[in-house]
This record gives sequence, structure tokens and C-alpha cells, in this order.
Amino acid sequence: MRLFTYERAKTPAEAARAVAGQPGAKFLAGGTNLIDLMKLEIETPTHLVDVQDLKLDRIEQTGEGGLKIGALVSNTALASDARVRRDYGVLARAIVAGASGQLRNKATTAGNLLQRTRCPYFYDTNMPCNKRKPGSGCAAIAGYSRQLAVIGASDQCIATHPGDMAVALRVLDATVETVNAAGEPRAIPIADFHRLPGATPHIDTNLAPGELITAVTLPRPLGGRHVYEKVRDRASYAFALVSVAAVIQWDGTGRVAFGGVAHKPWRIEAAEAAMPQGAAAVTTSLFADAKPTHDNAFKVPLATRTLAAVIAEGNAA
Repeated sequence: MRLFTYERAKTPAEAARAVAGQPGAKFLAGGTNLIDLMKLEIETPTHLVDVQDLKLDRIEQTGEGGLKIGALVSNTALASDARVRRDYGVLARAIVAGASGQLRNKATTAGNLLQRTRCPYFYDTNMPCNKRKPGSGCAAIAGYSRQLAVIGASDQCIATHPGDMAVALRVLDATVETVNAAGEPRAIPIADFHRLPGATPHIDTNLAPGELITAVTLPRPLGGRHVYEKVRDRASYAFALVSVAAVIQWDGTGRVAFGGVAHKPWRIEAAEAAMPQGAAAVTTSLFADAKPTHDNAFKVPLATRTLAAVIAEGNAA
């Protein structure tokens, strides 16, 4: 790990100014992803701004009937909150499906959204990776790609977003609230928060330099049956080959988002009109532009089968 300087911010705007004003600076909260990447010298911040004193650790009711989740609310606290379990069950289920209990105790809401890919070539500093070192190439494209993206990728990167929570937030149409160095707030729809790789795979989100996440807001509850299904190589502490977050209504309509298949949670609202017709109708539309590799072509039919199981579970309620 390389040398760096450190400070603890007292307000969100102060934290944003500190990071925006110093090249190479990073925010530090739970550190469950950043510290690991620093040890491997994949991330080499010159300055860390600790945001743990900002009192962004509350879950509060909004005037519109939703919930405002502070950026520093731990994954454990969020998944166990009675309101989340009752009204946003897909979110609670997605969080519990990720990582381990120890990590969920420390990981934060904002940090979960900002975690970086688990592509093995990103973690191997002996291999070229455009996400780790722009312009160096992508070893994954010609390498072993079983875990990687089947849609939304580019000729620069085929990595996937590793999270579970973000997939559920996408189905719920959450909003990410931020503040910049001038203290100005911004609200970013979760659909616009994460980026596809394109020609700049090293840029994971649409946050501006120094912009700090302060909260995630959920709209009014959707009702219906909430289901999160994660298919992986082992029963726990494994990233998704395919995951499905769904909210299914009594008449067979609903919403669905997929994880493990793209650089961001994958949802196409127009495809959801086919929900009453069954899983194959939805995924035929949703994965129409898929470009799987030889190693991960199984993900497309797996997505259909997983969604079929989710729909059957939702209809059985």
C-alpha cells in the first residue's frame, strides 16, 4: 500500500470540497472495497477523506411516502429495517444475498453502489485492463469470460457490476442524492447513475469529481410480490452469474431487473410489458442485443429460466 494523507470531514460539502480540490483524493466510509483495492495497488489514492462522522446513517420517512436512506446506513441495518422488509422486500432480499454478515455490518449504502467490478483481469495487475489502466487493453475479451457481461459491453471492457443491492434499487426506481463541492444538491435517477463501459470503462458512474452521495431515496411502495433470485457457483459469498430482482403484481404485470449480465443493473422498461406472456417473451426483448462469448453464452437461457422461476414464485403468493 502506498503512502497517503488522511482527514475526517465534518460536513458533506467539506468532504466534497476536499476530494474535488485534491487530485487523487478518495472518500472513505466502510472501506470494504477501497482498502482491498489499495492493498493490491489497483487504487492508489494520495489522500483519503473519511466521511464516517457526517451523520448520514439514518433511514427516514419522506413526505411522499417513501424512504430516505442515508449514505452511511450499513447493509445490515438497511436489510433488517422493518419498513424495508415490509414495503421493499426485494431490497432486503438482495442485500442479504450479497457478501457475508461481517462485510454487511461494515459496508455502507453509498459504498455498495460504488463498488468496483470483480472481473479477475481487473484484479490481476499483471494483465492489461482498460478499467484499471485506460488504454492498456482488455485481457478478458480474449480470455476466460464465464462471469462477465453478455450485453451492454464494448470492445474496451466486458466487466460486470458485481452488486446485488443496485439491481433491487433499479427495479424500485430509486434516486441517488448527492452534494458537490459548492454544497449544491443533485438527484440522480438510479437508471442514470451507473454507466456502460463504452470507450471509458474506467469511469463507473455519472458522478462529477468530488461529488458525494448523501442518500438514496425510495419512492412510495409498489406493493405486489417482491422476489430476488441469485444464481451463483456456491451458496454464499459468491457473485451472481445471473440475478433477478422483480416486483410482480396480482394481474401478472410487474418490473424486472437483472444483475451479473452487464456493466450496470440491466433493466429495459419496454420489455416488462411482456411479463404476463411469460419469461421467454421478456428476455427475448431484454436480451435482443446480447453478444455473449463462448464461455458465457449460457447466461442468456439461464436468465430466462431464472425469471421463469421468479414469476412462478410471484404468482404463487
